[in-house]
Amino acid sequence: MRNPRQVMTWLMRAKSNLARAKAGKIDPGILYEDICFDAQQAVEKALKSLCIAYSISFSKTHNISYLIELIQNAGIVVPDEVKDARILTNYAVETRYPGDYEPVNEYEYLKAVKIAEDVLNWVGMTIENE
Repeated sequence: MRNPRQVMTWLMRAKSNLARAKAGKIDPGILYEDICFDAQQAVEKALKSLCIAYSISFSKTHNISYLIELIQNAGIVVPDEVKDARILTNYAVETRYPGDYEPVNEYEYLKAVKIAEDVLNWVGMTIENE
């Protein structure tokens, strides 16, 4: 693995975001949109840690599709449940600010957390086997 310290730092940050997302609505004032942002950030940072481990260059982005494409182009087989993470990109920008979107509901939140967990598990196993 290249840059193990940097890889682990990104992975630690991804795990932190996932922990915050999984904590859920611990207060009635917390919006699902905001904790879905943490699920998106967990995925983004986990995929970036994988890119670093495999020396895949990436630009600053919140776009999950772009990161998955980079990983696939490097010859890494990405499972379908990880590809499902593409839908989380909307939580990085669109729902972070008031705007014209439907509020995120509990089902969507639970789905986002499940996807983030799947991605982090896959990234962890992939890095471990690198």
